[in-house]
Amino acid sequence: MLKHILNYKLTVLGAAVLLAGCTTTPLDTFSLSSSPQVQVSQKRKNVQILVPTPAALKALDSENIVIHDAPGSITYLKGAQWGDRLTNLVQARLVQAFENSNAVGGVGRPGDGLAINYQVQAELRDFGINASSSPQTAKIELAVRVLNDKTGEVRATRVFTSSAPVSGAGNKAYIRALDAGFSDVTGQIVAWVVSVI
Repeated sequence: MLKHILNYKLTVLGAAVLLAGCTTTPLDTFSLSSSPQVQVSQKRKNVQILVPTPAALKALDSENIVIHDAPGSITYLKGAQWGDRLTNLVQARLVQAFENSNAVGGVGRPGDGLAINYQVQAELRDFGINASSSPQTAKIELAVRVLNDKTGEVRATRVFTSSAPVSGAGNKAYIRALDAGFSDVTGQIVAWVVSVI
């Protein structure tokens, strides 16, 4: 019995030594840039909008940065992550874009206490790097619908897409391309929403 206890203690001690020798390299953590000011020709100062967290499949609703090595294939960028769930980042940047446009009376997220006129509901369909193309490209796709918050009526729907080439190498080059594509889509979304509300 003493021999078994001694063997067990040695096994646990050996495992602890092995684990202590393992070190993890910290991941590079990225965010999306603040949305640029979108110039819109119309103003809707009497309208307040709500931007809920976008819907997304599990592959996109995480901190992982998506890479498509082949059609239908999903892997994740090694050594890198988003600073929050991607859907939270997209929501935050869309809110900022509407605020920066100065085109609506108010914009917020659920719980902000606004008297909402419209919801801008988004579905994140693609947000990743197409690594099998030459040159490699970032592809962004969001389906957006504008919903009348009082009646539940869908005012308009549209799918927004953008792509941006990856220039350079390494994780930062991928993020720059994703950022550029998302910035383009954000500008399109803001201008369109303001035109249909």
